[in-house]
Amino acid sequence: MEEISLDGVKLIGIEVDLPNSPPLILIKGNRSFAMCGFLNVEAADRAGVAAIMSSGVNSVEDLLNAPVKGCTSKALEMGAKIGEKVSESLRRMEME
Repeated sequence: MEEISLDGVKLIGIEVDLPNSPPLILIKGNRSFAMCGFLNVEAADRAGVAAIMSSGVNSVEDLLNAPVKGCTSKALEMGAKIGEKVSESLRRMEME
């Protein structure tokens, strides 16, 4: 676990080592979160949470710099954008 600050927005980055696999990566804010491709956008959407996803990442830093590849309806309402950096969408969702 590591603390992250994006222009004053505090987030928690989590990397979970998995056997024979890339790690599971999650970045949690107070209002939203970003996840690697191991986690399911459709399930997050059904739960009504603001979540964005990218894949092919191996660290919290990778996830922050990766493009958003999927997001929930709530994340779109809060300003997330497919194709922009995960860090930009997270910052926007956490600041509004």
